[in-house]
Amino acid sequence: MNHVAFDVPADKIEEYVEKLKAKGLNPTRLLNHDDSQYQVSRTMHPGVFVRSVYFMDPNGILLEFACWTKGFDESDVSHRPA
Repeated sequence: MNHVAFDVPADKIEEYVEKLKAKGLNPTRLLNHDDSQYQVSRTMHPGVFVRSVYFMDPNGILLEFACWTKGFDESDVSHRPA
């Protein structure tokens, strides 16, 4: 297992990052996942589909808070399932 991800509300993720810091945890910076070359953007923009932050729990397990920022439909599918 690489990590466990929790779906959080998009309007709460920045608040949750601050709460993690207040508890003495060291979360990553907030990542804006997109379709760019590096699959991550430093800024929020319309192409961002997930925002997430990673952190370790006290037992050393990698956790992620993630929120969807874009809805998907059939137009987002670029190939047929195998």
